[in-house]
Amino acid sequence: MASNRTVDDDPRRYEHLSTIRLEDPEAVARAAKSRRRHPGLKSGRQNFIVAADHPARGALAVGADPVAMADRRQLLDRLQIALANPAVDGVLASPDIMDDLLLLGALDGKLVFGSMNRGGLAGLVNEIDDRFTGHTAAALAALGADGGKMLTRICLGDPDTVATLEATAHAIDSLAERKLIAMVEPFLSVRENGRVRNDLSTNAVIKSIAIAEGLGSTSAYTWMKLPVVAEMERVMAATTMPTVLLGGDPDGTQDEVFATWEAALALPGVQGLTVGRTLLYPADGDVAGAVATAASLLHHTTEASE
Repeated sequence: MASNRTVDDDPRRYEHLSTIRLEDPEAVARAAKSRRRHPGLKSGRQNFIVAADHPARGALAVGADPVAMADRRQLLDRLQIALANPAVDGVLASPDIMDDLLLLGALDGKLVFGSMNRGGLAGLVNEIDDRFTGHTAAALAALGADGGKMLTRICLGDPDTVATLEATAHAIDSLAERKLIAMVEPFLSVRENGRVRNDLSTNAVIKSIAIAEGLGSTSAYTWMKLPVVAEMERVMAATTMPTVLLGGDPDGTQDEVFATWEAALALPGVQGLTVGRTLLYPADGDVAGAVATAASLLHHTTEASE
């Protein structure tokens, strides 16, 4: 059953986190060490991961609200509501949010993915130079994490693309050396009026997969994290790697978005959802309801449940 917990308005509700960080910063490492791990990935059982790494790239907007994700207390409230649903397998987060969730004991039994490159700040003049400023593979191994995620935007008109690709390849290798998953999120990107836009046409997504899945000296531990676009059958035919679907900042209604996810989740190779803003900040404010609806779309075969 999903949690009935509601978003709290007490401004002191996370004051203890500041106290711990001040007086006992080693508590983060202890919490990570004592955390109960996820029971393990299985074929036939799709996974549901909540994403919370947008603020570290300066991306605070959801829909028409440019600072929707700015209040850290509200974000932690919403994350705990989502993680309280047993159908939610884990979290993808930047180090600051990950540490808060560890201190809150919210990650017991969950998959944990760290966000590795957050240097390509939204709106930055050299945004495509997306340097690895977050989790390292070594830090993720020390935390007992399951893997790391990297945003890999490929802008053919920007010379910084080659450095981003090289850094991504090194990160994939570093994760593989530690038997950790590399969750690669590729896009073909273009600059329009000084802003970076991801090309979500079917052919562009397929081309981004072809480039991204060849990065690194091994693909043994590589997953794809892909947008849901038109002709997803063609998209999924482009890779043999386990693939999770991302949510992004949707343009359509929640029902329309869920319908597109449901269709894509039925395709071979799709391992589940890695979604953030769509579920954490639903238009009607019902986080638990949005999470429960998304969870109901996942496919679990009889074999995986035994």
